[in-house]
Amino acid sequence: MTTIPEYFGDMVFDDAAMKTRLPKEAYEAMKRTIEDGRSLNLSVANAVASAMKDWAVSKGATHYTHWFQPMTGITAEKHDSFISPTANGKVIMEFSGKELIKGEPDASSFPSGGLRATFEARGYTAWDPTSYAFIKGKTLCIPTAFCSYGGEALDKKTPLLRSMEALNRQAMRVLRLFGNADVTSVKTTVGPEQEYFLIDKEMFDRRRDLIFTGRTLFGAKPPKGQELDDHYFGAIKPRVRAFMEELDEELWHLGVLAKTEHNEVAPAQHELAPIFTTTNIATDHNQLTMELMQSIAKKHGLVCLLHEKPFAGVNGSGKHNNWSMQTNTGANLLAPGETPHENAQFLLFLCAVIQAVDDYQDLLRLSVASAGNDHRLGANEAPPAIVSVFLGDELSAVLDSIENDTCYSSAERVPLKLGVHVLPKLPRDTTDRNRTSPFAFTGNKFEFRMLGSSSSIACTNIMLNTAVAESLRLYADELEGAADFSAALHSLIRRVIREHKRIIFNGNGYDDSWIKEAERRGLLNLRTTPDCLPYLIAPKNLELFARHRIYTAEEARSRYEILMDNYCKVMNIESMTMIDMVRRDILPAVCEYSAAVADSALKKKSLSTKSATSYEEKLVAKLSSLADTIDTRCDALENAICEVRKAEDVHTLACGYRDRIFIAMQELRAAVDEAENMTAAKYWPYPTYADLLFGVR
Repeated sequence: MTTIPEYFGDMVFDDAAMKTRLPKEAYEAMKRTIEDGRSLNLSVANAVASAMKDWAVSKGATHYTHWFQPMTGITAEKHDSFISPTANGKVIMEFSGKELIKGEPDASSFPSGGLRATFEARGYTAWDPTSYAFIKGKTLCIPTAFCSYGGEALDKKTPLLRSMEALNRQAMRVLRLFGNADVTSVKTTVGPEQEYFLIDKEMFDRRRDLIFTGRTLFGAKPPKGQELDDHYFGAIKPRVRAFMEELDEELWHLGVLAKTEHNEVAPAQHELAPIFTTTNIATDHNQLTMELMQSIAKKHGLVCLLHEKPFAGVNGSGKHNNWSMQTNTGANLLAPGETPHENAQFLLFLCAVIQAVDDYQDLLRLSVASAGNDHRLGANEAPPAIVSVFLGDELSAVLDSIENDTCYSSAERVPLKLGVHVLPKLPRDTTDRNRTSPFAFTGNKFEFRMLGSSSSIACTNIMLNTAVAESLRLYADELEGAADFSAALHSLIRRVIREHKRIIFNGNGYDDSWIKEAERRGLLNLRTTPDCLPYLIAPKNLELFARHRIYTAEEARSRYEILMDNYCKVMNIESMTMIDMVRRDILPAVCEYSAAVADSALKKKSLSTKSATSYEEKLVAKLSSLADTIDTRCDALENAICEVRKAEDVHTLACGYRDRIFIAMQELRAAVDEAENMTAAKYWPYPTYADLLFGVR
């Protein structure tokens, strides 16, 4: 039997495969490209392409694809076979360096936010050699960036790679000030915790709302939900266990470090957490994970729901983004050290993150914005829409002592002067965890908990990398010219703590009092997607993107248009689906049941005029009234949609969907859910919440 260490990553053209199959010179060139970002010449690319093709064919691959991440939120691929005709009418298997490096999909058929017109179809995919190629099915998948004919980024990978380069540049400047001559690069790392629901496929197929929108638009509360807390970390059901086992095996073949899996809080909810890896690779791996979750679930008669809030009244699903910075020598820059030198360095990088989160709250908030995530944030199951930083009592006390030049109360009371006194070693777990915080320090990393389960992690990490790069740039500019580095460093950290401590909050983020406190501190509370997306094109943010070469102004505006348009389209699909379900299924079911009850009463009366029929009469009256209410509210929703669609720009349209359509949808749902509770089960056209949440056994 083949063991996990033997087959782990066997479907990945990784370092081991390259070292085995590439000529020495080509392998060394690839290593320089991966580690230092150096470009490859065509001869090396040809050598890599030939070796990659031979390896893929030996694994059963017949096709290759440039695998990329357009602004649709999912991955894209166009498959080409390796075959090439010969003179004798046969074929050979060929793959060139040119084909490896560049592809040409249609750039007009993907969301571009106005960057490309329909008649401007040319676009390019460009190989990302820092993310290993892999085999999926019988196809060699080559991770690529995607750009237009004019060079504008049309994907999520290109800006992510730019942001990683930006942080690397500024972090290296800072590290040189501390005398770190052996470090040649700094990369950000991420471990995304993926939450999801599993429901029975037969039931899914009977719910048009789940099919069209990924969430239930109607559904009365079942007798039991999550109130007993008996699902969290509970025994995993056999069907779910079988799904998890196959998912693990497939991910391990692809080199994905799938580590931890368990039942989550809500019924039918689960989580998979990988070991952290470099951010661009983690992004690729998370996209693969979501794709495989959905395809493997179907093999087990299940459907994987990745929507942030598929069911009302129970916890939604997030994707915690565990972020840190690591040098090529293996040092974690967010891990407290044991010497004055290391302590000071840690505190400076810690301050860089604190300032970044404070200065760019808006960018972090909008990086998780979506119609789906709007249902989840602030619902006492996820962080509020207010961005804040949790440090814990011990680390907060350290910062307070530095700010105020007071003694730090630890095993020894010592005044903390950076570079003079030793910061007491902080254990990995310096305080209790705070699940209500959107951005929590957890020993040697920050856990950003606002991200929704269906989203790519790229956008969040673009914003985080860029914001931290800006903090480090400011620090390097100030410290590089300092006559007394230690004194200047101490003064800088004291000032940063003083100016940005408003963002630090160690309390209960679910409590309503925090909303008032945050307002008093001057923190942003951007509750919905239309509230926060305009900040993407705010002047200060456009300047930030331009300074670090993340987005051009045109690229930023295109993403604003794409995200706003997506919000409007999602809301439109949901509202139209509601109308369709009400008109075609729900009202006919309520009327049919009402007629059956009325007929039953008439039959009883026909036997004897003295027969008691008060129950039937009350039920018919109530159902008839509810049917009228549902019909009226459905009409109101239709009329509201017609009015909102008259908006002249995408922001006004989005606000209309938020302020009118969403409210009309909630009112319609309330009436339908009440009718569901009064309608006999055999008449109700859809599986109920009880069926969906407890149907997998």
